[in-house]
Amino acid sequence: MSEKMNMTTRILVWMAAGLILGSLINAFMGQVSWVQEYLVSGLFHVVGAIFISTLKMLVVPLVTFSLICGVCGLGDISKLGRVGLKSFLLFLMTTALAISLAMAVASLIGPGQGFEMAENATSSFSAPEAPALSQVIINLVPTNPVAAYADGNMLQIIFFTIIFGVCILMIGERGKSLIDLAERLNEVMMQVVNIVMHIAPYGVFALMAKTFSQQGLDLIIPMMSYFGAVALVLVLHLTGTLMLLLKFLAKVDIFIFLKKMRAAQVFAFSTSSSNATIPVTLTSVEKRIGVDNSTASFVVPFGATINMDGTAIMQGVATVFIANVYGIELGMMGYLTVVLMAVLASIGTAGVPGVGLIMLAMVLNQVGLPVEGIALIMGVDRLLDMMRTAVNVTGDAVVTTIVARSEKTLNIDIFNDASAGVIDADIHLPHNKG
Repeated sequence: MSEKMNMTTRILVWMAAGLILGSLINAFMGQVSWVQEYLVSGLFHVVGAIFISTLKMLVVPLVTFSLICGVCGLGDISKLGRVGLKSFLLFLMTTALAISLAMAVASLIGPGQGFEMAENATSSFSAPEAPALSQVIINLVPTNPVAAYADGNMLQIIFFTIIFGVCILMIGERGKSLIDLAERLNEVMMQVVNIVMHIAPYGVFALMAKTFSQQGLDLIIPMMSYFGAVALVLVLHLTGTLMLLLKFLAKVDIFIFLKKMRAAQVFAFSTSSSNATIPVTLTSVEKRIGVDNSTASFVVPFGATINMDGTAIMQGVATVFIANVYGIELGMMGYLTVVLMAVLASIGTAGVPGVGLIMLAMVLNQVGLPVEGIALIMGVDRLLDMMRTAVNVTGDAVVTTIVARSEKTLNIDIFNDASAGVIDADIHLPHNKG
């Protein structure tokens, strides 16, 4: 192993090691009590949970300081509205394209045809209550900003921070010291991200080892048609739809982009959380891709909250799968309803816990399919969730890059520089000079 191995390569190596070890434990030591108690539920669980908590710890302060810097860096409030509208429409478009692709591919493959349903297979699922769209819009405005920060409610935090940043601009020269403070605090938070990146390989290893020790690969076999269809559409959307949009709208090299986003994709895959990956996505988009903070600080957290490409793909394939299992014909109107519902639900359920299942329950109810069918796919959903999150994070970065290109806030020199923003495996602390 090279001493100069970069951080992304180290994370990939440790991720593969965790996957292999976890699968071996599941296959050969699944019933060994001390392995399950001390290793899987002990060491792996504790290290993985601490790593996730460390990432989540960074999200709120990093988004706050970065967004204040971004809003103040724009200088023009109308530009903020333009960036917001562009990113919102692009996120809706990618979600619509994702679900349309999922429905088309699932119709061709036909997952669930000939599936033998186990007795009582659908009895363990109760559909979560979906909030009304009007309530979601009302909830955008925090009644108590401190509570919003304490709960990590990203949409409310974004709303309050933008207003706070705009008001700093409005008071003119007197706000300059606050802008300087926010910029210094943002630099400190970026340094904290760098330090956390150095424990990342071990955290990723623990998460992968625990997941595959508990889930195993055997779980996929009975559901191979569904799992394979979702995985195929996720790959097609990432390498096809998103990369075509990037090529034609941002006019950048897609291979350079994918290489530079690899660290964020690995983090997203191992954590299964777009929000927890925000610090790494922001760092990758700003330092590696070359998007100015004024654009990235708004679009990345916004995308992590409302961009549902991966979830929309799961909904499309799951709807066709459940329809086939129950022998129900959807028809063209049913397909169109699923596409429309998935796009609307991606806005209506933004920031709600368990968002994937809530959205799927809404879609199934709308087209008259049994919601209990969700229980069939829950077994493999954890592994697919890892893949979905990697696609979502890539979609966030693609839209951010497109918006930055249109706003002339993309630094092409940084984008084309292979070494820009690379974090080496060795960490160097500054020394005081006598």
